[in-house]
Amino acid sequence: QVQLVESGGGLVQAGGSLRLSCAASGGTFSSYVMGWFRQAPGKEREFVAGINWSGGNTLYADSVKGRFTISRDNAKNTVYLQMNSLKPEDTAIYYCAARFRYMGIATKMHEYDYWGQGTQVTVSS
Repeated sequence: QVQLVESGGGLVQAGGSLRLSCAASGGTFSSYVMGWFRQAPGKEREFVAGINWSGGNTLYADSVKGRFTISRDNAKNTVYLQMNSLKPEDTAIYYCAARFRYMGIATKMHEYDYWGQGTQVTVSS
């Protein structure tokens, strides 16, 4: 079993930047595909970004391409989401997720085994 804890959320002005972190414990971190999802009020949870075991391959939702960067540091058991040029529509609760030994990058909620508690990101105009 793996435990995931997100941090780094907060309030930021449009055009600003924020870096989210997700610390993992209780498992072999390098064996997990990692992803970030977000959920805005009244909307379904949606895929934001994913990264494979080694960190050599990434995948992004069209809405964040060119603005967000997912990365991982297996030595620190941590995955990051660097968010630049933030927009009000990025406002949501952001969740970290993990899937054990998945051969690829998962983009659906049901493909993930473990979830963090979420961290709130609010972008003002």
